[in-house]
Amino acid sequence: MARYLVVAHETSTNPKLTEELENIAKDDAEAEFVLLVPATPVKHLLMWRDDPAEEKAIAEQRAAAAQAMFEQEGLAIVASKVGAESPIDAIDAEVRANPGAYAGFVISTLPKEHSRWQRMQLPRVIRDKYGLPVHHVELTPTQLRYWLPVDEA
Repeated sequence: MARYLVVAHETSTNPKLTEELENIAKDDAEAEFVLLVPATPVKHLLMWRDDPAEEKAIAEQRAAAAQAMFEQEGLAIVASKVGAESPIDAIDAEVRANPGAYAGFVISTLPKEHSRWQRMQLPRVIRDKYGLPVHHVELTPTQLRYWLPVDEA
């Protein structure tokens, strides 16, 4: 049985992410997933609000919505967590807390032209740092046009 760390924020409910997790589960019927949503500062969010104190609350909302969606699709989500504001720091902390627990990562991002995570080359950085497979799921520009914040969906 393999466990994968799924890292997402604004794209946590992207149907392409669910599809990728389903594909992984098809290859390994016992695959499990842990969802990690970094508490990204609101000024870095595409759909941001005025109150920076909401960072953790927004991340918790997104984690709960995504976990419910994944569970509805029959995926084995064993936990959803909110991590540090930096996705690299959040991933590092989770891997340190659970050494050897993960067989790979699934990183979901906005389209390249809108993605801070892609500008920091997050999928490559994590692949190089841990030497594990990284599945990168990117929201398409067409999907972005119809993207709504969690509380408006």
